[in-house]
Amino acid sequence: MSNMTLNIVGKSVLRVDALSKVKGEAIYPQDIYMDGMLYGKTLRSKYPHAYIKVDTSEAEAIDGVIKVLTYKDVPGHNSHGVLFKDHEVFCEKKVRRVGDPIAFVIAESEKIADEALGKIKVDYDILEAVFDPIEAMKESSPKVHDNEDSNILYHYKLKTGDVEEAFSKCDVIVENEYKTSMVDHAFLQPEAGVAYMEEDETLTVCVATQYPHFDQLEVAEAMGLPLEKIKIINPAVGGAFGGREDITLQIHLALAAYITKKPVKAIYSRDESFEAHSKRHPYIMKYKTGATKDGKLLAMEATIIGDTGAYASWAPNVLRKGGVHATGPYEIPNVKVDSYAVYTNNPFAGAMRGFGATQPPIAYEQQMDMLAEKLEMDPIEFRLKNIFKEGSKTATGQILAESIPLKNCIEEVTKRINTIK
Repeated sequence: MSNMTLNIVGKSVLRVDALSKVKGEAIYPQDIYMDGMLYGKTLRSKYPHAYIKVDTSEAEAIDGVIKVLTYKDVPGHNSHGVLFKDHEVFCEKKVRRVGDPIAFVIAESEKIADEALGKIKVDYDILEAVFDPIEAMKESSPKVHDNEDSNILYHYKLKTGDVEEAFSKCDVIVENEYKTSMVDHAFLQPEAGVAYMEEDETLTVCVATQYPHFDQLEVAEAMGLPLEKIKIINPAVGGAFGGREDITLQIHLALAAYITKKPVKAIYSRDESFEAHSKRHPYIMKYKTGATKDGKLLAMEATIIGDTGAYASWAPNVLRKGGVHATGPYEIPNVKVDSYAVYTNNPFAGAMRGFGATQPPIAYEQQMDMLAEKLEMDPIEFRLKNIFKEGSKTATGQILAESIPLKNCIEEVTKRINTIK
């Protein structure tokens, strides 16, 4: 390693897109203009759970309206999703959250498209909705997806040691419930894009995205076209943080350009952006943690319930990660964790920075403080007795062989804090 020549590590490297962004020359999707371009607007559900009937005839009669798209216009699969195809391109019979897409107006101007949105008639047969994931887990709860027997999408189990016996040997036990909130990514650039047909019949979509290859596959499946006939161009991205891993307007734009044979552009307002994309999963976390009188952690039991809203997105991966990281950076020989992803009629949740591991520290770190208080021990001293170090074994059985500088970090932070005091 000492003889290795490093070209990047340890050096100040200019970001390839820095200069164009500083000079205002970077091209974002909403900056793109093409001659003869049409404009699209999405009609979204006003209710979280309802059967629907849609009449677009009055909207389509407006001068300047080219077409109003619904599920009937989708030539391939009327579904998409990164893990499970549980989103509909346009809702056919039922909406499952506020903001579900129902129709897409294509018009000669944004003003005409806005006018047409108000003329689409949607007959809502409102259904009982469920917003609490614990209620949603009950058999008697309304089902978000009619083809599912349960709203429980995923259950991750982790068990090591004998938790029950270990708790009987603990001198102090702390038991609490913690809740985290749903969080929006609030990236600076709301969703926007342009789609058009190329001369060789390739269908091209310009959109800020985190997964061009996923988008290509999802558009191809919905359009019923070969993968090689779909091109995704990723212009400058104005922030994402996980929120652009699920698609929003990609298929709508592709379908509009394919049918009209003209370029079609759409730009979401900030309000619509909030309705359209995923959120961070809110967690309910029930923790029971025990330690001996000399300050050693002995047992932990946790139940984590993640509200994934109306659609799965990355929920199994997120809740698995939440379960794996439930102990935090602490050696605990006896552990039992159950984590669940649950459908509700709330906005759907998906990827966000930390990807499921961000929420548990709110629970396990407060558990550490309360255990230290019960033991009348300094909370830093308590943590140093239990943190991972080289050779530690995690609850999943992984042996940590190298690069565990947590002790150094805590000691340095403590020194700096004491210096400030």
